[in-house]
Order: sequence, then C-alpha cells, then structure tokens
Amino acid sequence: MSNFLIKKERRIYPCIILRKAVVFPVEKMPLILKGVEAIGAVNSALKQEGEIVLAFQKNEEQSQIGVIAQILQSWQLSPVIVGITVEGLKRVKISRVFFEAGVSKAEIETVPEEKEITTELEALARSVFDQFKNLIQMEGTLPLMIAAELQKEYVPAERVSDIVASALRMDFSEKLKLLETLDLKKRLEYLNKKIADEINILEMERKIQREVRKKLTKEQREIILREQMKAIEKELGIFEEEKEYTELEKKIKAAKMPKETETKALKELYRLRTMPPFAAEAPYIRTYLDWMVELPWNIRTKSELNLKKAKLILDEDHYGLSKAKERVLEYLAVQKLTKGKGRGTIMCFVGPPGTGKTSVGKSIARALGRKFVRISLGGIRDEAEIRGHRRTYVGALPGRIIQGIKNAGAKNPVFMMDEIDKIGADFRGDPSAALLEVLDPEQNSTFSDHYLEAPFDLSEVFFITTANILDPVPPALRDRMEVIEFPGYTDEEKFYIAKKFLLPRALKESGLDFKRLLISDEAIKKIIAKYTREAGVRNLERKLHEIARKVAKKIAEGKAKKKIIVDEKNLFDYLGPEEFLITMREAKDEIGIATGLAWTPVGGDIILIETALVPGRGQLMLTGQLGDIMQESAKAALSYIRSKSRELKFDKDFYRKFDIHIHVPSGAIPKDGPSAGIAIATALASVLTKKQVKKEVGLTGEITLSGKVLEVGGIKEKVLAAYRAGVEVVVLPKDNEKNLIDVPEEIRKKMKFKFVKHMDEVLEIALK
Repeated sequence: MSNFLIKKERRIYPCIILRKAVVFPVEKMPLILKGVEAIGAVNSALKQEGEIVLAFQKNEEQSQIGVIAQILQSWQLSPVIVGITVEGLKRVKISRVFFEAGVSKAEIETVPEEKEITTELEALARSVFDQFKNLIQMEGTLPLMIAAELQKEYVPAERVSDIVASALRMDFSEKLKLLETLDLKKRLEYLNKKIADEINILEMERKIQREVRKKLTKEQREIILREQMKAIEKELGIFEEEKEYTELEKKIKAAKMPKETETKALKELYRLRTMPPFAAEAPYIRTYLDWMVELPWNIRTKSELNLKKAKLILDEDHYGLSKAKERVLEYLAVQKLTKGKGRGTIMCFVGPPGTGKTSVGKSIARALGRKFVRISLGGIRDEAEIRGHRRTYVGALPGRIIQGIKNAGAKNPVFMMDEIDKIGADFRGDPSAALLEVLDPEQNSTFSDHYLEAPFDLSEVFFITTANILDPVPPALRDRMEVIEFPGYTDEEKFYIAKKFLLPRALKESGLDFKRLLISDEAIKKIIAKYTREAGVRNLERKLHEIARKVAKKIAEGKAKKKIIVDEKNLFDYLGPEEFLITMREAKDEIGIATGLAWTPVGGDIILIETALVPGRGQLMLTGQLGDIMQESAKAALSYIRSKSRELKFDKDFYRKFDIHIHVPSGAIPKDGPSAGIAIATALASVLTKKQVKKEVGLTGEITLSGKVLEVGGIKEKVLAAYRAGVEVVVLPKDNEKNLIDVPEEIRKKMKFKFVKHMDEVLEIALK
C-alpha cells in the first residue's frame, strides 16, 4: 500500500509540529509527544511505512523547511502521551499543513540536492570535520550517536554538515537557521566559524584557569582541598566515621586503663582509622575496642564496712549456717582494718544441693553493698570459656570471667562460680587449670585473657566457688580456696526455714497469702519427716509449692469460699501417701543385715548391707554397683572375720561349702568409699554366727585386716541422716570424736554415740 498520495507531483504525509527540538537528516532522536493530534499522526504513519514529516515552529511562525523522518520505535505512555524514536532522512519543503479525518498532515516537495561537490566544498567539509574532532578531544566528551561516523575514513560533505550541526551545542533558533539554509557551502562555512569560536573559547577558559591556579596561594589551595575533602567525606560517610573514632578515643582515655593497656588500645584505634572501612578486619577491631572501653578498669563499688549491718543481713536472709556467716564477718573485719586494701579471698562452699550455697553468696554481696555476678561452670570443657578466645578466631569473645566483670560494671564484685566440681577436660584444654590463675591471690592481679591480650586486675574481686563434693576438684585448685562446709540442716532448722522463708515465698509465687491458706506447724513437720529426706530444703520447698498450687486451683475454680487450713489430717489430700514410711525404730532386728551410714553428693544417707550364705565353694559375690574401694573394704572385712572364727565360734571351713553374697540395695545407684567397712564386717559376723544385728545402731568406719577402725569423713551429714531415719545409736571411729562438735547440740542430746578403735568393740555393740 502506498504511503503517500500524488497530487501535481507533490506528496502528502502525516505531520507533527516541534517547537523545542530540531532533528537533522541522519540524526536519531527520541521524542515525547502529547495530544490527540500527535498520537493520531503517529498511528497514521505507523499504519503505512512509518514515514512522518517533522515541521518546526518558532514564535508561532512555521518553518518552510522540514524533515521527513522514519519512526524506528514507538511506545504508548498514556492515552494522550506517546514516545517515539525517529531518524531524519532528508530536508523537504512544506507547502501546507492541514487536518484530514482528525489527523495533522503536510503536503511537501522534495529539496534538490547539491548537484556537484567541488574541491572547495570537499576541503571545507574536511576542515569542519577535523576541527570538530579537535573540539571533541578538548571537551573530553563524545556524543554516542556520532561515534561510528567519526571512525569512518570518508564522510560525504552533505552528511558532514548535518552530523556536526546535530552534535554542536546550539539553541533552537540557531539549529533551525542551519536546517533552513539549503546552500551547502554556507552551512559548512557557518559551522567552520562556529567550531573555531568554540575552540577559541575553550582555549581561553584553559588559559584563565592556568592563570588563576598560578595566582592561588598555598593557603587558598589548602582551603579548597579541605573543602573538597569535606565534600568527599560527607558523600562517603567518612565524616561520621571520624566522629565515631574521635568519640572512641575519648572513651579510651576516660576508661583509666593501665598505661600499657591504653597504649595498646590507641594503637588498635590507629589501625582502624587507617584501614579501609570495608576491610574484613575492621569490625573485629571495633568490637575489641568496645570491650576495652566498657570494662571497669578503675571503677569500684563502694563497700559498706558495717559489721552490725552485715550480720543483720546475713541472719535475716538465712537461718543457721553459722560457719559461713562467721567467715564473712571475719573478711569484713579485715577489710575494715586495712581500709579496703586487704587481699581478696577465695571461699569454696561445699555441700549437698539445696543447702543455701548460692543464696548465701547473694547475701554476702548485699551485706558488702557490692554487685553480684554468678556463672555456672558445670559441664565446661573448653579452656577458652575461662581465658577467652584468641582474636584470630571468627566470633572470638573474652572468657566468662571478663564477661562477668563487664556485666557487673565494677572491678570488685562478689563473683560466684557454681559447680566447680563439675568442670571437665578434653582436647580443648583443661578449664580447671585455667582457673588457677583466676583463684590464686598471688596471680590474679595480672589475669591475662586471650581476647584482651592485656592484664586485668582481679585481686579486688570477692570470689566464691560452690561444689557438691571436693573429690573431683584438682588438689592444685583446692589449695587456692578456703573450704566452708554446708553439711545440711536438721529437722528443726528445716522447720524454721520453711516457716520464715519457703512458705511465704510459695504463697507469694502462687498468688496467695496467709488469709487464704494456712499450713499448720504439725503439717510442716510431717512433710519434713514423712515426705522429704534430704540434706537441703529443695524438696521441702517443692512440696509447699505443690500444696499452694492445689489451693490456688480450688480458689480459681470458686470451690473454696473460706480460708483453707492444711494440717496433719488432710495432708494426704494434697501430697498423697507418705514417701518414707519405715524408720529404723519401726524395723525388726535381723540376721545378716547391718545399718551403714554413707556420705553422698546430696548429703548423708543410710544403707542396709545384706549378707547371705549360699551353697557353693567359698566365692565372694558383691552386688549393688559397688565401687573399687567398697569392694576392697568387703574383702578386708571378710578376711578379718575369717581370722576370728575361733573367737566368734563359727566353722572356720565354712567357705568350702558356702559362697558369701554381699548386697547393697538400690543397685542402680553407684556406691563407693571406705565408710561401710565396719558395717560389712558386722553383717558378715551376723550371718556366720547366726546373731541378729540391732537395727537402731548405725555404723560407719574403715576396717583394716587386723580389725582396726580408721577415721572417715562426712560425720555431720551421716549423723543427720541417721537421726532422720530413726537411728538411736551411732558407732564412730575414735579418731572422729573431734568431729562431733559439728553436729547440732539438740541432736547430740537425742542420740547416743559410741567411739571405737577396734572391730571387736563394734561387734559387742551391734550384735545381740
């Protein structure tokens, strides 16, 4: 289909009128057109072969010369806006512009081209093109649309004029004037002069700049450079970083670190300042410096050295525990006399769970007016947990000691390390060995954490460690600590603790008070005797909480209108059947069963040692998961009893017909230690002589082959366990008589104690 109509050798095309842009032949240009007429003209052109006439209008006067262009691309932006990319093809004369069927159209005539390109024209075109290249080099910019043209070896004169005219910086009027100039020579001459003027202006600008730079003094250059630097820093955010570094430097100096440590911190800050902000090491150095400035290098909590107030606080928080309280008051007295310069001490609270070790530590902090920090060492196997990680490791942090000091915010807190007996060791190191430097008063003034790489003074820290048993603690570590035993509470002490501390806390945590729930004294005593049998008070507290929860449920459901009273009679409704029914007072005397007293990590306990003769060939069978030491005690006891066959009047050749079986019940629980030696020997003597063992007699002591009874440990715990179980007579080694002072006086009055040196004395007391 033809894209034009022929009328007297003239052609008609769709037309758009431009008022701000001039498009030359060979020039490609994007245009944004607005209006229904323009969109109609574009659509009409696209329906044919995409050719359209570009007319130009200046001051409401339409130019007689236009350009016929090819639409290369179009896109609809909105119903009244369209975008197109056009390429100018050639100049045309516009006879008239009119509307037809709502579309703007133009009737055009072709413009005759230059018939002959003379040598003068060719030389002029080359001069224009060469000067234009020089201009581009001087400006340092290259219009993308003419890049390909500049690389060609030969460009026709007509094309040169249009290429240069489209690329030069000229206003609309000037460009339109060039488009309307049909004489090629005049166009080239005008462009030649225009380019020469542009080059002269650029050279003049450069000359002026050189002269101005020469006149600038050194100070002026510095001012300009500083302003430029500030602008660059602001753009990159460097100014904010420098502000942060300045603040960090102030914090380092305000932290009052030791001189060497401060020098190290400032050196790390200098490294941080000089490295690129995106360097991989930058965040690690920043974290390190944050730790350094946040540590309390020279911050102390002012301690209150008032002995009367401290004693009042300790008595207010805990019932009993006279040894621990006395030791704290001694420490305070030393601090008062030395004006706070007394060497720090390391205490080790040893005792069963629930005996108040951790809570005493909190009370000490309150009495001293210091911050309290607690960490648990149970299960730690990595030395880095104590000393920290080297900073070369990803995610490195200081050890738990330094972390605790930082959290306390002072260099003299009360620092409690729980479960020091449960530290392990493996391929990652031995944490207990790392603790030596922490807990040794001769070393901890220069404690070195791997992360800080600088000594930190721990000498003012009041360290307290806790353990259930001392055996797993290495001797070197034990040597640095002063051991204070928490052996457990008597029933009377438990009663007062329940009344004063446990019951009010249970009521408060359950949303109750004494107006809604009352637990009688008899009920509390029954809970202690029949529902709990422990050294501490944890199970007692659980039972009180259990009662409080059940009462809270009744009240919440609206079933309890009045005050609820729990006494001996209705205790079963809340706690169920009694858990410890039989005591030694109620048990019968039997042959081959002796009552031994044992010490365990959770306090003292009684163990029933059973022996039996069974047909066999004299083998000794041991059951009940006995440890090596206990097995050796059994063998020693058997050898001793066999050596006494004549005195005890039993068949010395019994072992030819019988095997001896020794069993300690509760086989799932490991048992070890020398304390059961005399109890095993008594059970063996009973089964061989057919004499009953008195159940009300509790036995503890180590036995030798000659029958000597040797000293054992844990006397207070064992006596308390015997008392709870109803044992009336306790047989102890003579060398342990000194330890009886640790047993509360009220229990000493209620029980009988027999001190022995030899096994013969034990048998006289224990056998009927």
